[in-house]
Amino acid sequence: MQVAKSDLYINRKEIVMKYTKKTNTWLDEFERNRPLVIAGPCSAETEEQVLKIAHELKNSDVSIYRAGIWKPRTRPGGFEGVGEIGLKWLQKAKAETGLLMAIEVANVTHVKLALEHDIDVLWIGARTTVNPFAVQEIADALRGTKKIILLKNPVNPDLSLWLGGLERLQNAGIEKIGIVHRGFSTYEKTKYRNIPEWQIAIEMQNRFPDLPIIIDPSHITGNRNMIQEVAQEALDLNYDGMMIETHIDPDNAWSDAAQQVTPSALKQILKDLVVRNSDDNTDEYSKSMAKLRANIDALDSTLLDLLGKRMKIAGQIGQVKKDKNVAILQNNRWNEILEKMVKDGDRKGLSEEFVLKLFKAIHQESIEHQEKVFNK
Repeated sequence: MQVAKSDLYINRKEIVMKYTKKTNTWLDEFERNRPLVIAGPCSAETEEQVLKIAHELKNSDVSIYRAGIWKPRTRPGGFEGVGEIGLKWLQKAKAETGLLMAIEVANVTHVKLALEHDIDVLWIGARTTVNPFAVQEIADALRGTKKIILLKNPVNPDLSLWLGGLERLQNAGIEKIGIVHRGFSTYEKTKYRNIPEWQIAIEMQNRFPDLPIIIDPSHITGNRNMIQEVAQEALDLNYDGMMIETHIDPDNAWSDAAQQVTPSALKQILKDLVVRNSDDNTDEYSKSMAKLRANIDALDSTLLDLLGKRMKIAGQIGQVKKDKNVAILQNNRWNEILEKMVKDGDRKGLSEEFVLKLFKAIHQESIEHQEKVFNK
């Protein structure tokens, strides 16, 4: 994302100093005036690799070192991590660098070994979050722990699963909890490896405003060249930190090579990111925002008005189809609408992805209105 050098961003030093982190959370343990940074390789491969990356990150904005010890793979035969031996490498990296250590845990055995090796941060991955039984077992094994526990969003876009996992951890008396937004799987072809579905993460923030939220741009993008763009979007949405996969030789990494960056590239990304103020209490800002938000509110009301009228017409179309015994779904007509709207949206500065999502939702609502007519 290219950031314009306008008056809003010119005094970067002032912006950094005004950065306000959430208080009364485990974030207070970290002395920082910048968002929290978790970084390290997708997979721990060798002791030498783990230690070299850790030392490269020692004198940087990174506070927590992450490394995959066990790697969940959809199909057997792939590299599934070095296992327990890697925990000893992390112990050594912590002793030599002072960085806190973080790993993914997917079952009770992983939890037991992580605690035995004094791992500081444990995260529950996207494939595990979808399984309430697994999350409950992990929560029970961690009951009352003082470790930091992070919960990644489920691999599929299901807010209830994410909420359920969070509630299970809270019910186990775990106090130091954070959530990680790593994107969601989709069959559709997009520029992302896992689509962000920002609205789901925003809803989590709305429900738990004091819960630290961390972006994982590596898994969202699957492309190291897009990591800064997505990390900046997250900071613009007031995220508390980021988890970025970092490797000394990304192209030859044993897993997820395309989405990892070198330590030097990570440092440049962190340097180029712009941290926004959480708010501005000046009268000028308040007046400007009040006026603009009033305009937004009026337009939102108009949008709902127009959509209501559109659905009434959809109902009338349903009645004509019913009278003539014609099927509700007309694919040719639907494809014509999509093609036209994408072109019109582009002329109005709207992305194809947004237009498709919007009109698919409108189309589904239209079908439901017509089905009500058919079922009368």
